[in-house]
Amino acid sequence: MSKPVVIVVGADKGGVGKTTVSRTLLDYFSANNVPTRAFDTESPRGTLKRFHPEITEIVDMTTTSDQMKIFDTLNAASPSVTVIDVRAGLLSPALASLRDIGFLDAAKTGQITFAVFHILGPSIASLDEIAETANFMSGAKYFLVKNFINDTQFFQWDQATYNSYFHRIKDATELTIPKLNEMAYEQVEVSSVPFLKFVANKGVHDEAANYSFVLRGYVRHWLANVWSEFDRIKLTDLVGATKPVTRGGEK
Repeated sequence: MSKPVVIVVGADKGGVGKTTVSRTLLDYFSANNVPTRAFDTESPRGTLKRFHPEITEIVDMTTTSDQMKIFDTLNAASPSVTVIDVRAGLLSPALASLRDIGFLDAAKTGQITFAVFHILGPSIASLDEIAETANFMSGAKYFLVKNFINDTQFFQWDQATYNSYFHRIKDATELTIPKLNEMAYEQVEVSSVPFLKFVANKGVHDEAANYSFVLRGYVRHWLANVWSEFDRIKLTDLVGATKPVTRGGEK
């Protein structure tokens, strides 16, 4: 990978599953042998850090000192991919900060590969976020993510209305995160391990675990579908990686 890659995952609305999407990205890069680091801006609790403690640092993205921790180290850090899980309600302010520090200009000139995974909620208010973020997307890869993880009755708005918002951003790409069986999702939450470790029946410290065979099967099938979406958008090409024939964690 010749230049840093920064992926921002967020939404201006809470409860849309953005951290779940961040977790799938970290598992995907791990399985594809792409060195990655993550920043969890849900300070001080840090939900993402609970699942990926070894590669995640909790930061307050509204402070200059923590912005420096992230962006002053892009070229110095060993992992060339940085995933930033933006706290609920802070996507637009975070993008404004990136503009103010000159990050967006660096992305426009090709010094940095920048991607935004915008997690949409089920309301028109969530669609209004698209208009807010559109002003910051020049030079960025923009992914609109329909996340069905928590609710099968998602996206009840009129398709024409959705299209009118979607087409406001040139070259935006849609992604769908399918629903995961509720009990399987809850069991992964309780185990506090990455999805990959749960599927592999491993605990926090890679010790043998005793998770349900059935629930592991649900997670394995769901994760494969999520990764198919990442393959479809050529995510490994975005980060300049060459995908191996057999990914780690796939049996």
